[in-house]
Amino acid sequence: MHPPRKMKSSLRSSQGGFTLAEMIMVMVITAIIGGMVALFIGGPVQGYVDSTRRAGMAGVADTALLRITRDLRLALPNSARVTTSGGSAYLEFIPAKGGGRYRADAAGGSGSCGGAGDELSFVAADTCFEVIGTMPAFVAGEEVAVHNTGAVGHSAYEVPASNRAAWISNTAAKVTVASVTFPSPSPGNSFQVISTPVSYVCDPANGTLKRYWGYPIQAAQPANVAAAPLVTAASALLASHVSACSFVRARPGLVTMQLTLTESGESISLYGAAHVSNVP
Repeated sequence: MHPPRKMKSSLRSSQGGFTLAEMIMVMVITAIIGGMVALFIGGPVQGYVDSTRRAGMAGVADTALLRITRDLRLALPNSARVTTSGGSAYLEFIPAKGGGRYRADAAGGSGSCGGAGDELSFVAADTCFEVIGTMPAFVAGEEVAVHNTGAVGHSAYEVPASNRAAWISNTAAKVTVASVTFPSPSPGNSFQVISTPVSYVCDPANGTLKRYWGYPIQAAQPANVAAAPLVTAASALLASHVSACSFVRARPGLVTMQLTLTESGESISLYGAAHVSNVP
């Protein structure tokens, strides 16, 4: 009977747990390994996060400037105007979706409307003219602008209108507009089809760059998003985290733009320039 008792005692002894010293040693070794992992991996991981954030900011800024540039290239000649107010930068222009050539004669037209060969008059109020070539598409609310130089008497921003007239209807070859006496002919006998203005507003105080559209033409450039007409206009956010920006009309045919985004203490700044047609 003695051998079995010895075997049981030996078995009980072999099933003992870790000592306190062994547990402390394991914890110390684990902490050392964890510190080494954090030391060698933490830097590259943080670098990846930082580079991803910078790439994201650059992508947002680049997309916003490309959108503005694309819009400006389709603007009515000489309609781009810029201003600053309350720390915000404002860029406004009138989109021109198309155009064509009107029929004209040396005398400037008679102002009569009817029959074939209607010329656009510049000496009397006129309500229709014949289009030479392809007729542009029209939709309700659009207008016809002629010889927009931006000067007094030749600006589409003037209210009442001086060189633009509301589109009423058109046939395959003739356009009917609201009665107007256009101030002077275009050098190329051209006209543009225009819609309502568009504004880009950069507001560093709120960190936003927004596009506004669908508001009526105003003689003075809108420079307050909390007041008419921008407060009632449709809008879309193009960029957030905006810390600085500028719009400059460097010359009649060039608008320059600078946009700075800041996030987590890092900033990225992009510069752009857009050619704007200045041939009315």
